[in-house]
Amino acid sequence: FLPSHFFAFSPFFAQAESGLASYYGYGKAGKGGELTCAHRTRPFGSVLRVSWSGRTIQCRVNDRGPFIRGRIVDLSVPAARALGMMSAGVVRVSVE
Repeated sequence: FLPSHFFAFSPFFAQAESGLASYYGYGKAGKGGELTCAHRTRPFGSVLRVSWSGRTIQCRVNDRGPFIRGRIVDLSVPAARALGMMSAGVVRVSVE
């Protein structure tokens, strides 16, 4: 049993966040069709669960960004397609 405050500050448990997500068509491609994303602070190689409109994908952090205020994650085009957000462009997502 772990106390509830352990989870709030532990580096082993990612904190959930919500905010705007966009997608980009440049940068490093994932190997073998892997879904990738850019995040400002999460370690390279970590896997994020991104949810929007009832869908959830897992994508690997392989770049830094987004650099536009208010956005918390930039998805690669394949990740944005898998999430179903291509036509929307910018959507509010949950990231954990």
